Amino acid sequence: MPITTCIFDAYGTLFDVAAAARQAATEPAFASIRDTWPTLAEHWRLKQLQYTWLRAVTGAHTDFWQVTQEGLDWALEKVGHGDDAALRDRLLALYWELQAYPEVPAMLRALKSAGLNTAILSNGSPDMLDGAVQSAGIADVLDDSLSVQSVGIFKPGARVYDLVGQRFGCAKDEVLFVSSNGWDAAAATGYGFETAWVNRAGDPVDRLPWTPRHRLDDLTGIPELAGV
Repeated sequence: MPITTCIFDAYGTLFDVAAAARQAATEPAFASIRDTWPTLAEHWRLKQLQYTWLRAVTGAHTDFWQVTQEGLDWALEKVGHGDDAALRDRLLALYWELQAYPEVPAMLRALKSAGLNTAILSNGSPDMLDGAVQSAGIADVLDDSLSVQSVGIFKPGARVYDLVGQRFGCAKDEVLFVSSNGWDAAAATGYGFETAWVNRAGDPVDRLPWTPRHRLDDLTGIPELAGV
């Protein structure tokens, strides 16, 4: 069936999660991370994801903001800044102001102009997603932001992917699901979505029972994949 609905992961897919550490490193008050911010950002993101997986398998669900803070605390301690409360506060504040990748607005406009449904499906809590969408200025080209908070489990739980059909009334094979996380795109393939993995980092394919159907370097090719 033709694609009617394009669904996007948020963090790392539409929004640049490294932007918070990158921005802080340019500010004189936080010159201490000028050379180490990429490592800090990488640790923060990895722990944030690992904590969602651990909470999912143990049934200890919490708000995504909580795991975002816990991931940052681990990362700051790892790089030797565990006692820097000002840096912690600044990084968390910047996380609410993440910018979209440069190609995102035009890509979403192309999809909406063609009459497709567009939405976010994310681990992020509703208030976090709203902050990011408003900061990036893309609210007018998204129909909705779907959060795992409504089902109480993080990705890649199937109940999360169920939210798409419940919201848009579409069949699984009408959905193009896009994520920068290879494991997320792979799980969505197993669920039955058409999938695209945006592999900005050039990472190897995850060794899982499924693989993403398409692999892209950025989001510019999404309208073509969606048949636009």
